[in-house]
Amino acid sequence: MPKQSIKSLLAHASPARSGDFLAGVAAESQEARVKAQRRLADTGLADILAESLIDPEADEVQRLILDQHDAEAFRPIAGFSVGAFRNWLLSDEATSEAIAALKWALTPEMVAAVSKICRNQDLIAIAKKRPVVASFRTTVGLPGRLSVRIQPNHPTDDAKGVAASIVDGLQFGCGDAVIGINPATDSPSAMRRLLELIEELRLRLDCPVQSCVLAHVTTAIDAIERQAPVDLVFQSIAGSEKANASFGISLAMLKEAHDAAQSLKRGTVGQNLMYFETGQGAALSADAHHGIDQQTMEARAYAVARAFDPLLVNTVVGFIGPEYLYDGKEVIRAGLEDHFCGKLLGVPMGVDVCYTNHAEADQDDMDNLLTLLGVAGVNFVMGVPGSDDIMLNYQSTSYHDAAYVRRVLGLRPAPEFESWLQDAGVFDDEGFLLPETGGGDGRLIERSKLLEAAE
Repeated sequence: MPKQSIKSLLAHASPARSGDFLAGVAAESQEARVKAQRRLADTGLADILAESLIDPEADEVQRLILDQHDAEAFRPIAGFSVGAFRNWLLSDEATSEAIAALKWALTPEMVAAVSKICRNQDLIAIAKKRPVVASFRTTVGLPGRLSVRIQPNHPTDDAKGVAASIVDGLQFGCGDAVIGINPATDSPSAMRRLLELIEELRLRLDCPVQSCVLAHVTTAIDAIERQAPVDLVFQSIAGSEKANASFGISLAMLKEAHDAAQSLKRGTVGQNLMYFETGQGAALSADAHHGIDQQTMEARAYAVARAFDPLLVNTVVGFIGPEYLYDGKEVIRAGLEDHFCGKLLGVPMGVDVCYTNHAEADQDDMDNLLTLLGVAGVNFVMGVPGSDDIMLNYQSTSYHDAAYVRRVLGLRPAPEFESWLQDAGVFDDEGFLLPETGGGDGRLIERSKLLEAAE
């Protein structure tokens, strides 16, 4: 095949989205897109493997993708076309165990290719068959479970404001994925203060949760060296070396942070302790996409993530804005694609079901995506007070939304956290929320006492 033909084919076959038009890589019409999807369906997985989208000598992510590939695990599917692989994934032969066995056989480009010829229902059905489980103080990703990140952001990192949001979330049964704060300032002192706030709440409540302050990875390394109570290490990542450099990181830096956090041994049921966030359009916004469509670039970020055995990977799907995902339809499609690709690559995948106020989307679109992801077996979603992040200024999902999707789909929190909720009188034995000051054995701690921990 001519040089770059796979790159062009992947881009032209991608469902329409504003970011690919902005990058100049999209198909010029729906007719051209369908033709590209048909050609892609007939393309061999081995042909995709044979063509690096970026020169490996110039890109450490490309080298990582090549190094990760397991030729022996790939052998059973080496003769498949993209279309044949999709058909196999949808068949009863493709059990959870059979799909999981392909974790290191699959490259990001392969799973991106398959996603481009899938309908939304295909993305849901296949992802549902591929649970990815990880653990720290809670076990996240078990079938029939849905975890929630409490996101108690505050524009000034006010301790009482943050604590009030955390308490509110806990009383809705949220927080089993992580209590994760985006700090207003990225400094070791701010990070330590917020970590100590969560730590005090956790210890007072004897609550099995993990904390994370979403500062830069170098700030986390500094905090670890200063003996701060660091549970999870956070970093935004992308699918090329140049894009990661725009975040001020490298693979070596991520390994340093991972090893430093591992040395603390703070996990109880597991030691998965990295928290990565991604988003379609991140590489394009950094002018670091190398002519690759944004969905394929997003899948490449998951190759970076799985190298560090994370607890959580979160695609912040509509956060970057309408320049990359224009409306609710594009956001919904992207969220399902990202979840599908992450799960096939063996990544513990969550989705921030979100949009910015200048996008052509609304909360009804988010309700649709949240419900679809719940059916697809997403590991976790966000819990933001009132759905409105008052610091980052975007719309996400609320504690009420998490309660809704758990209830209508019969999903439960992580088992360790569910036991605590029942012991604390937050949930009854059937998983129903109890009144704030009653139920259970009466041991639910009042909000006023919880807020004292922030003072």
